[in-house]
Amino acid sequence: MKYFRNSLLILLMSIGFGTMFSQSPQSTSTGVTRVNGQQDRRVPRSKDLDVTRTTSNASSNQLIEAPDASVEWMRIIYREIDLDKEKNATLYYPEDVVYGQENLFRIVLHQISEGRIPAYEYLDGREIFTDEFKVNVKDMLDRFHIPYEIQGSNEMNRRYIIDEIDYPSSEVLSYYIIEKWQYDNRSNSTTTTVEAVCPVLHRSGDFGEEAMKYPMFWVSMSDLRPFLMNTSVFVDDFDNNPRYTLVDYFTKNMYDGEIYKTRNVRNRSMAQLYPDEDQRRHAADSIDGRLKGFDRSIWVPSREEILAARDAKTVNDKSKEIVPERQEGVDSKRRPSRTSRGINEKNNSGSSNSGSVTRSVRNRKK
Repeated sequence: MKYFRNSLLILLMSIGFGTMFSQSPQSTSTGVTRVNGQQDRRVPRSKDLDVTRTTSNASSNQLIEAPDASVEWMRIIYREIDLDKEKNATLYYPEDVVYGQENLFRIVLHQISEGRIPAYEYLDGREIFTDEFKVNVKDMLDRFHIPYEIQGSNEMNRRYIIDEIDYPSSEVLSYYIIEKWQYDNRSNSTTTTVEAVCPVLHRSGDFGEEAMKYPMFWVSMSDLRPFLMNTSVFVDDFDNNPRYTLVDYFTKNMYDGEIYKTRNVRNRSMAQLYPDEDQRRHAADSIDGRLKGFDRSIWVPSREEILAARDAKTVNDKSKEIVPERQEGVDSKRRPSRTSRGINEKNNSGSSNSGSVTRSVRNRKK
């Protein structure tokens, strides 16, 4: 009996050791399994990974977006919106607050001074919308000589109160905007989005020389949009019904802006690429035309469109052929042409007893 128990114990131990050695070793730190001495290439389990996420330069207000697979083409355009133009007057007026209505610059600066939205440094074509390049509101107000009062004891709840008469609205005579044009293969269309806005001060010196332009800061349109949705404007002097908001104004591209730069590797403006003013305007018009005609240029016409164009061309050609024949005919208000008189006289020469042009010629020959 004792021998039997020992034999059974030895058998159980041998089975346990055999099972243990037959299993593949598994790492408890990474979750990577090794099979027959080879590392398994399966993705480790996320709960076993020690992942450290860095957020030193991250910001929720960045305009940097993950590339979308549906975007086949994209181009970044910089425009200058001159507020002297009729289409852009909506952004300037009212110059002062009228019945609670404010212009674009007052809305932007008010939200920045209250700490509701951030502003970013103007870097001349290399805009970086991160926390590192946020504008210090106090320094910005001091730099442009805008009076203010400080409310709040610490940085978190600090506000800069600007009196209504101290807003330099009359000096903001233009804006810079960043447009993003992209073609989406899901909708098969080109969309235009205003990404950011920069107010530009026009200030003259003490001796009355020509006004200089001072770009103040960039504001992301995604941050500004909630405050523009409540501002209604009218864009036509004939219809004073404020049926649009400032968001609609930018979304529907109701402004009239001149291209002063396109994003390029060398970071050069249109003035640097085309020193001659006529060449610069021609290049800007050419870029505008290609952007607006991009949808048409990527499509191959269908069979119906080709047949319709061919029929239209045929009708046009026939109308051109008919016009000269009608002009050669006899008109009651005009004398018949020399060619038609000769043909008519020749046809009537045999039936008429009176003298004709043909008979007179024959007589002269005799």
